[in-house]
Amino acid sequence: MKISAASLLAVTALCAAVATDAWITTNTNTNNNRCSDVSLMASRGQIKWGNKKAWLEKRGFSEDGTALNASGGATASQAVSIIGGGRIGGMLADGGESTLLGREDTVDPNGEGPILVATRNDSLEGIVEACPENRRKDLVFMQNGYLDDFLESKGLMDNTQVLLFVSVTAKGAEPIDGVTTVNPEGLTAATGEHAQAFADRLAALDLKCNVISAEEYRPAMFEKLIWISTYMLVGAAKECSSVGQAGADHAELVEKVVNELVAAVSAKEGITFSEGVMARLAAYTDVVTDFPCAVKEFEWRNQYFYNLGDDACPTHNELLRECGEKGFLGFELL
Repeated sequence: MKISAASLLAVTALCAAVATDAWITTNTNTNNNRCSDVSLMASRGQIKWGNKKAWLEKRGFSEDGTALNASGGATASQAVSIIGGGRIGGMLADGGESTLLGREDTVDPNGEGPILVATRNDSLEGIVEACPENRRKDLVFMQNGYLDDFLESKGLMDNTQVLLFVSVTAKGAEPIDGVTTVNPEGLTAATGEHAQAFADRLAALDLKCNVISAEEYRPAMFEKLIWISTYMLVGAAKECSSVGQAGADHAELVEKVVNELVAAVSAKEGITFSEGVMARLAAYTDVVTDFPCAVKEFEWRNQYFYNLGDDACPTHNELLRECGEKGFLGFELL
């Protein structure tokens, strides 16, 4: 896979500029000052060439524009379509050949390959309905939250899903990978038909992704749901500025809610979590410590636990009511 024509043109222009600066002829009769100037210009040329190579390597490409895998060898990164050009969509587009679509654009019914859905959850209904039926199997979902009910209603439970443990603070900003002291292999995971293609794209961005089975994915999905539902909720209820502050100032409360939700999910879904849930979630919080707290997308996140009732999730539900009493929810709890 080659870098896009526009980017390759920019690189070629940069190479030409570097060559112009570095290709300086001198003769043996030039004075010392001239020699010093030539050396300085050559050094600047080397610096520019080094910057150019770093620019390419950072985006997962060799000097000739060929995509590289994580070990430095060439890889055939599959062309993809991306719906949504925000922070995540823009990041993914940097990982290789892409067709970037807006929410109102039409998916090519004769196309092939993954369709990465990089939008908020509330856009999913329209995106699925607008997608040609023969291409719906190619939709790749990477939204936060509990998607099972939605996917099941659309007959898409077997589609590729991604747990994206990557933070992009602003469009165009450097992504922060979910690599922690507890999980140096990274926490991002993908399952399904296009899981490897997605992992290859992240590898081109020097980001990690684990390709796992559907059985392994399910507890990992709930673990991320527990993280976002706990830290955001505790932080909002206790008026913390970030998830890091919530974890530091209210560690006992955070752990109480995490343990409560783990037990509730285990009872409801019959899932067994591997040891060390709290340690994994706390380590990830350290990586994204400045992420702000708020109870958002309730129907996709905390509602799953709220609907389990006060017997199963008493602390969680009480914190939701506390947020409601303080006016921190944009809706009424039923």
